[in-house]
Amino acid sequence: MKSAEKSERLKERYRRLRANLAGIGPILQGTITERTIVRGVPGARREEKTYGPYYQWTFKDKGKTRTVNLTAQQAKLFQRAIANQRRMDEIIKEMRMLSQQIFEAQTIGVKRRTTGK
Repeated sequence: MKSAEKSERLKERYRRLRANLAGIGPILQGTITERTIVRGVPGARREEKTYGPYYQWTFKDKGKTRTVNLTAQQAKLFQRAIANQRRMDEIIKEMRMLSQQIFEAQTIGVKRRTTGK
């Protein structure tokens, strides 16, 4: 495959990724954890009571780990935003790789020296 043809194919893939990136909704970093608490019932043997589920969003803020309690509705919204963040990270990673390949296809590198042997 010719260098110009390869370069154009890579640029087209890059343009598609850029369009995908533009369509990503709100983004958040962190994780959502669902918690359930099981406790024994006072005065009753072998009986347990379950509390929850409770939802927590954990993320980094200025180098510190923060945890925020959420409602079930908030947890769904936040989870979508976290999924958007992860998808955006994947797209950007691929865009970096494609950028490198485009530059390598469009430019001439340093020629290797031949040994005098």
